[in-house]
Amino acid sequence: MEREEIVELADAVARWEGIASGIGSMSYSAQLMIEAPSPDEAVDKAIEAFAEAAEQAGLPSWPVAWAESVSEEEELEELQ
Repeated sequence: MEREEIVELADAVARWEGIASGIGSMSYSAQLMIEAPSPDEAVDKAIEAFAEAAEQAGLPSWPVAWAESVSEEEELEELQ
């Protein structure tokens, strides 16, 4: 992935307070902030948002290989 492609993806995921990565690799990825009633719903919403962002950025429509949800509490615990 070229720098410009990942910058486009970063711009596209910004509305979900997202970050993008993949410069110099054969794939691209992003982390998104999604609010949902359950972890499963958060993952479903995130996959939809990610696909929308990738399309907006003009990236290839590849299947999502991995997705997980992490609550704010879990993230804080990891930092301690």
